[in-house]
Amino acid sequence: QAEDGIRDQPRSRGLGDVYKRQLLQQIDKVVSLPSVSSANKNLDMSNKPVIDYLANTFEDIGFSCEVIACDSENTKLNLIATLGTGPGGLVLAGHTDTVPFDEGLWSVDPFQLTEKDGKIFGLGITDMKGFFPIVMEAIKKVINHEFKEPLIILATADEESSMLGAKTLAELGKPKARSALIGEPTGMRPVKAHKGIMMDSIRLVGQSGHSSDPTLGKNALDVMHEVIAELLTFRQQLKDKYTSDLFAIPYPTLNLGAIHGGDNPNRICGYCNLEFDVRLTPGMNIDTVRADIQERVKRVTEPLGIHFEMGEIFSGVPAFFAEENSAMLKAAEELTNHSGITVQFGTEGPFLQELGMDTIVMGPGNIDQAHQPNEYMSMDMINPSIDVLTKLITKHCL
Repeated sequence: QAEDGIRDQPRSRGLGDVYKRQLLQQIDKVVSLPSVSSANKNLDMSNKPVIDYLANTFEDIGFSCEVIACDSENTKLNLIATLGTGPGGLVLAGHTDTVPFDEGLWSVDPFQLTEKDGKIFGLGITDMKGFFPIVMEAIKKVINHEFKEPLIILATADEESSMLGAKTLAELGKPKARSALIGEPTGMRPVKAHKGIMMDSIRLVGQSGHSSDPTLGKNALDVMHEVIAELLTFRQQLKDKYTSDLFAIPYPTLNLGAIHGGDNPNRICGYCNLEFDVRLTPGMNIDTVRADIQERVKRVTEPLGIHFEMGEIFSGVPAFFAEENSAMLKAAEELTNHSGITVQFGTEGPFLQELGMDTIVMGPGNIDQAHQPNEYMSMDMINPSIDVLTKLITKHCL
């Protein structure tokens, strides 16, 4: 293990100037600062250490930094770092949180950059804390030029759980700029559209009792079986009703993600919880979908005397489309030689659009490596990413 804390197993050959030790150290630093966000309060963490590090780093090269609290405890923070003044300009945005992880499934330390076989591994290295040091490297190439329009670095909280950071910015009405790029992992292919997403839970409360006599209670697990059947019927109806050829999976999806209930095999199950998400195609309204599900669950549970509660795990983000004739999309397409693509995952894009910015999604790494053990980024993606980001900054700010 090297003195700077980066694990070497072994070092890849042929590293150019862009892969100098300082860049790897910066990536290692943001990875080393845990910032899990989760709807499970036992797993949820503050992102303050990451925000503090980024604020200090950007201030050191001349940015003015504003840290914005998103909650009353000041544990969830956004950073707006600005270089230059005036109207227009470019926002480079990313989130500072990661999903929860199972350390036992990792073959490397999740909180330390490990370099191996032309890849760098670490929690959040692709999705998406590794984006910020790559942005920093691009900025260094133009930092001594005159900025005619501002460059704004936006780092947000809780994208992986509640989008609290983006929602807070939308409520405050800032930052303001002409264009925005969200550096989610897309293989540096510009994204022109993505599906919407919502996450909900259903809790059924029955009555426990001795399992030898079913009449002594009301089995919540039995009823959840019927609720699930109703949800699967609803899923098929959504698939039949909505379609969009923009997406590789052209219909809405409803995923049953987690279920928990009861406490012992010889007791009638007194409660059962189900968690699920819906990925929405264009034309679907989040509130309408949520109301439809609630009505369907009520029709199942009410005749059986089972109490149910429906809760929002994530209130939702609608489907995203780049502006018609988007100048930002056109510039990214020209620089990458890739036409705009669509993706299944959601981003903070709609919130930045709400602030009036011409917004696209494009960043290093691949979504296939996100949200799983041994998350990594291929090192051969770093140099092209820095090059494209440098050219975007030059085009929009210099």
